[in-house]
Amino acid sequence: MKKVLYRHLFSKVLGFSLLLFSVSFYAQEEAATAEVVAESAAGGDPVKGKQLFNQNCAACHALDRKMTGPALANVESRLSEDEGLDKEWLYAWIKNSPGMIKSGDAYANKIYAEYNQAAMTAFPTLSNQDIDDILAYTAAPPPAPVTPAATAAAGGTESSSGISNEMILGALALVFALLVVMLILVNNTLRRIAEANGVELEAQKEKTIPIWKAFAKNQFLVLVTAIFFLLASAYFAYGWMMQIGVDQGYAPVQPIHYSHKVHAGDNKIECKYCHSSARVSKTSGIPSLNVCMNCHKSIYEYKGNPEGPSAEDLANGYTNEFYTGEIKKLYKAVGWDEENQRYTGETQPVEWVRIHNLPDFAYFNHSQHVSVAGIECQTCHGPVEEMEVMYQYAPLTMGWCINCHRETNVKVEGNEYYEAIHAELSKKYGVEELTAAMMGGLECGKCHY
Repeated sequence: MKKVLYRHLFSKVLGFSLLLFSVSFYAQEEAATAEVVAESAAGGDPVKGKQLFNQNCAACHALDRKMTGPALANVESRLSEDEGLDKEWLYAWIKNSPGMIKSGDAYANKIYAEYNQAAMTAFPTLSNQDIDDILAYTAAPPPAPVTPAATAAAGGTESSSGISNEMILGALALVFALLVVMLILVNNTLRRIAEANGVELEAQKEKTIPIWKAFAKNQFLVLVTAIFFLLASAYFAYGWMMQIGVDQGYAPVQPIHYSHKVHAGDNKIECKYCHSSARVSKTSGIPSLNVCMNCHKSIYEYKGNPEGPSAEDLANGYTNEFYTGEIKKLYKAVGWDEENQRYTGETQPVEWVRIHNLPDFAYFNHSQHVSVAGIECQTCHGPVEEMEVMYQYAPLTMGWCINCHRETNVKVEGNEYYEAIHAELSKKYGVEELTAAMMGGLECGKCHY
């Protein structure tokens, strides 16, 4: 009977414990659900807010620093605590900031004067919920910085999973050394056995003429060898002289590291946005630093790809911090005060190192090739959008230019200048399409005058 009582008592205790656990679990779940619902009802969605912020606000605002406008991290709580302004004021300011300024609102005029009377764009199309989402994003804690540890670990795992080339070469060298030692030991053993059995190892050799004397006595071989060395020397001398002034592959280190891979490749910036004079001038020109500041007044740090730098970038030292440091060099050169968002007037010239440099006696016009002929920049400069460090892709020799003129058809469509010339030369050559060479592209005076 006692055992039955204990069993019933144990069952009751167990059932009561399960009941308490279930009630506690469901109470916690309901509380969490209520908290989420209350949070959603009271605020916005920071994920949607980030997208709206990047689309509408990021050109002039950052979360943690001044730009064209003030920093916006926790802007709702700061305005409420410092200025006594509620969310309704933010709704009105974001949707119609010029109207708020004209109405005489004290804080609106204060912030307008503080930021050099830079007019804020009005966003009447943003709903209150959109603004709530943006405010939720500005109030969210900043994300943890992306570190290259994971990428480096992945690269390390990959390299550690295989055998390195050094280990393979070391093993082969060890095997070769062991074979040499074994051959020496076998040779010594065979010699001792031969000596013990009275075997004579080396027979008396007859006197022979050295090979160099035999060669010297053969006049035909001497003549052929001399001609061979003369031709070989002339060949290598010609090849060496033809490389004088040819700087193909030249990739100097620049005072400010500029990655065409990041700008033209990742960000798809058009070449002629920076090298605008290539459309209308003989030279493509070196972009002024003001062109750089068109973007970098707002882009003050490099955040890179969301997944972080690649293993190749890490191996070459191209981290996010490295690129951000190069932006700081730009600020120093133009005299840009990040804190106060203004120019100080203290500038420093940037001594860029020229890469492509034709001889003075060779004439080349960028506008003739870019605007008239419609030739892509990559034709001469290579895959610029893939170059981390800019280098001279083509040899830029006379033969290289002539081959291009022989192979490239002239684009005459829509160009009235070529209509009469095209009609006459088509009859002369009996073809419909004309190359640059057929239209005088091989005449000396075209490039040398």
